[in-house]
Amino acid sequence: MTNSMYNASLEGVDFFISENLRMVKETARDFAEKNIRPHVMEWDESQYFPIETFKKLGELGMMGVLVPEEYGGAGLGYFEYVAIIEEIAKVCGSVGLSLAAHNSLCTGHILYFGNEEQKKRWLPKLASAEWIGAWGLTEANTGSDALHMNTTAVKDGDYYIISGAKNWITHGKSSSVAVVMARTGEKGSSNGISAFVIEKGTDGFAHGKKENKLGMRASETTELILDNVRVHKDNLLGEEGDGFKQAMKVLDGGRISIAALALGIAKGAFLAATAYSKERHQFGQPICEFQGISFKLAQMATEIEAAELLILHAADLKNKGKKLTKESAMAKYYASEVCVRTANEAVQIFGGYGYTKDFPVEKYYRDAKLCTIGEGTSEIQKIVISREILK
Repeated sequence: MTNSMYNASLEGVDFFISENLRMVKETARDFAEKNIRPHVMEWDESQYFPIETFKKLGELGMMGVLVPEEYGGAGLGYFEYVAIIEEIAKVCGSVGLSLAAHNSLCTGHILYFGNEEQKKRWLPKLASAEWIGAWGLTEANTGSDALHMNTTAVKDGDYYIISGAKNWITHGKSSSVAVVMARTGEKGSSNGISAFVIEKGTDGFAHGKKENKLGMRASETTELILDNVRVHKDNLLGEEGDGFKQAMKVLDGGRISIAALALGIAKGAFLAATAYSKERHQFGQPICEFQGISFKLAQMATEIEAAELLILHAADLKNKGKKLTKESAMAKYYASEVCVRTANEAVQIFGGYGYTKDFPVEKYYRDAKLCTIGEGTSEIQKIVISREILK
């Protein structure tokens, strides 16, 4: 199976691709084939977070895709970013997820809201993957209800004392630095949360339980523990009380990341199912020639292309610095749901073989579900979309 088989079947979005973007896609595709594909199931089975692979991605500029060159990044835009996430996720959703989280959350938060000194201090290490980044918003009892978080930051002279815990943190153990949201004001107030950069090794800052997950098993997910962590005011991003508003803007871009991740997984599952349907013969013919299978492939291909167009529209708005709350939510919602449907149909096309770990679609099936949950569930996306269209 080759990626060219898939690309030949969906040339409808080719008019978006510049020569530079094509080169970026090919670089990411070649990297995934050579450095990721041979290890996918090994990493998945052992829940191994391949940090050395991310160091290599850093050498190619893919850990600082959106970071300007003056801070050590690649200085690229969202079309390139989407293409990189998509190509990596076609091969392994776990690596795609970690790549997306590092770029759009921790690194993105510092890029968009850090001052010049903060950018120079942290972005070069993140863009090169010398440091892996984490981002802490969610808590055990305040998933979508972030305004009622229990983690607090209390001012103490030139320092803040931060106490609490964060859940579902990508790279919570292996990260060297994290952007953490903590309550500095009244619970429930959108002006009551602030964002802090905390480096690994700071007293009281540690990781907790590592989650044993259904899918995305090579992407590390842990708790973050903050036990009277003393952080200097120079580590505050923006003004005190701006953290929640910052986080919502970060998530607008993060939704494009997860949409691209979902797109890549969907394309990987579609590619595998299409190739298998041509190879598998029943009743004297390839199963792709049966209407029941060919119609599945037709629907999968149509939905994937529609998802891609939504993502590219949101990416275009992001590149232009325009408001994209509705568009990024639409892209994330639709692409993630398409991803789940596509992976499900891919398993069905493989039949019994699709239920075994000898073939790739069972992993796509397991990985796909996270896309409808992470960085805002499908239900939350519907709330965001409905609020925007009803304004």
